[in-house]
Amino acid sequence: MTEETQAAETAVESTGSVSLDTIYGVKAGMTRIFDEAGNHVPVTVIKLIPNHITQVKTLDKDGYEAYQLGYYEKREKLVKKATKGHLSKASVDNNYVRFAEVRTESADTANLGKELAVGFEANSYVDVTGTTKGKGFQGQMKRHNFAGGPASHGSKFHRRGGSIGNRATPGKVWKNKRMPGHMGAKQQTTQNIMVVEVNTEKGYMLLKGSVPGSKNGFVKVAKALKK
Repeated sequence: MTEETQAAETAVESTGSVSLDTIYGVKAGMTRIFDEAGNHVPVTVIKLIPNHITQVKTLDKDGYEAYQLGYYEKREKLVKKATKGHLSKASVDNNYVRFAEVRTESADTANLGKELAVGFEANSYVDVTGTTKGKGFQGQMKRHNFAGGPASHGSKFHRRGGSIGNRATPGKVWKNKRMPGHMGAKQQTTQNIMVVEVNTEKGYMLLKGSVPGSKNGFVKVAKALKK
């Protein structure tokens, strides 16, 4: 565990919460703000939602160290009994239905059941992971940025992919050939996004620029690895 993480955990120990390098939120949409110099800054609004540590993985018991985080609450009647038992074992009252693991160098079992505090500040950098917008079944021009053929002068070749084979030898289509197919709906990470503002009282965080995913989609905000 780094010195910064240890200091952050010590600072929030009295409030019954713990600060990690990762937190899960909801992409609320995009807007714009103006800084003190009057510059226009496009920002993505991240809604801060409750995150709790629902399980602690230790080296002796599990072979590695990590925290399991629970987020996204639903009504109690919509939560499975097994999930309720798992949350009850961790002394978490929230009805979470989504869980994710965060690796750490020294997982402390004393943090089980504690709520996560936002460990990011303005002008720091984060990596944001989300699920990109689904585009359905798309052709090669949209999916792979093919140029296409002539648009006029009697051409019969406009948006097709063209030849995909190699004569009689080898007489097959090579694997990983760029062809039409399902586009989007994949996990994607955008690195080194600057944090413009963090407002825990109103429950939002502003990130400069765009982040992967659609509106109301879940995103993982983690400390930037390359900064």
